[in-house]
Amino acid sequence: MRKHTIKTLMAVSLISVSVLAGCSKEAASDASVGDQVKHEIIGIDPGAGLMKQTAQALKDYDLKDWKLVEGSSAAMTAALDKAYKAKKPIIVTGWTPHWMFAKYDLKYLSDPKGSYGQDEQIHTVVRTGLSKDAPSAYAMLDRFEWTPEEMAVVMSAVADGKKPEEAAAAWVKENAAKVDAWVKDLAQDKGKKLKLAYVAWDSEIASTNVVKTVLEQKLGYTVEMLQVEAGPMWAGIADGSADAMVAAWLPTTHQDYLEKYKGKFEDLGPNLNGTKLGLVVPSYMTIASIEDLK
Repeated sequence: MRKHTIKTLMAVSLISVSVLAGCSKEAASDASVGDQVKHEIIGIDPGAGLMKQTAQALKDYDLKDWKLVEGSSAAMTAALDKAYKAKKPIIVTGWTPHWMFAKYDLKYLSDPKGSYGQDEQIHTVVRTGLSKDAPSAYAMLDRFEWTPEEMAVVMSAVADGKKPEEAAAAWVKENAAKVDAWVKDLAQDKGKKLKLAYVAWDSEIASTNVVKTVLEQKLGYTVEMLQVEAGPMWAGIADGSADAMVAAWLPTTHQDYLEKYKGKFEDLGPNLNGTKLGLVVPSYMTIASIEDLK
C-alpha cells in the first residue's frame, strides 16, 4: 500500500512538472516580439544615416515603446552572434553588402511604408582639385568599381581573422585583370601623399583598403587612411583635409551631407550597386514585417 502511494505521488509530481514546463514554454511563445527583445533594436554608431532612417521608421510605424540602441558595427555583430548561437530573438540595423549575411541565416523585415527608401549605391567622392593635383589617383578612383560579391570576399576574410590590409592585398593579387584595368596607362606618382576618409563599416573597411593597396602598389602613392564618422568624412572632403572616399551611400543614407556640402566636392559616381538597408532578424524568428513589431 505504501509503495503504491509513493508511486502515485511521484507520478503526480512528474505530471505537475510537465504541466508547469509546458505552461512556461507556452508563455514564452505567447510573449510579444517586443517583450522578447526588451523593445530594443540594436544599432550602430549614432552618426550613421542608417540610424537616422531607423529613428524615422520608429515614428512611421508608431513604435513608441521601442528603443534604438546606439553602439558600433562591431558591437552590433557581437550581439547578433551571441543571440544567434543561443537561438534567441534579436533585431539589428543591417545593410548589404555585409559579411553577416554569409555567416548567419538572416532576413530583412519588409518595409511597406518605405522608411528606408530604395536600394542605394556606394559612390566615390573626391575633393575639388584632385584631378589636377593627383591625376593618376583621380583616374584610378574614377575607374574603381566592383560587385557586392567581390566586396564580400574581403569582408569575409577580415571577419575570419585576417587584417584588413592583408585581405585587401590578397584580393588585389587574385583579381589582377580587374585591377590592371583600373590603372591601365596611368603614370606612376611615387612619393605623393593621399588621404582616404572612411567610416568603420565592414563594407567601407574592405573597399578603402583595396583602393589603398592599388594606389600604393600600382601607382606609387603613399596613402593614409582616416577612420571617422560620416559627418567628419564629408566635411574632410569638402574642406580639403581629406582627398577622397569610396564610402558615400547615396541617395538616401548620406543625403543630408550631400546637400550640406553641395558644390564643395566632386562625385565620381557609383563604385558599387546593389546595396540595401533595413531591420534584420535571424530567419528562425517568425516576424516578417516592421509592422509586426507593433
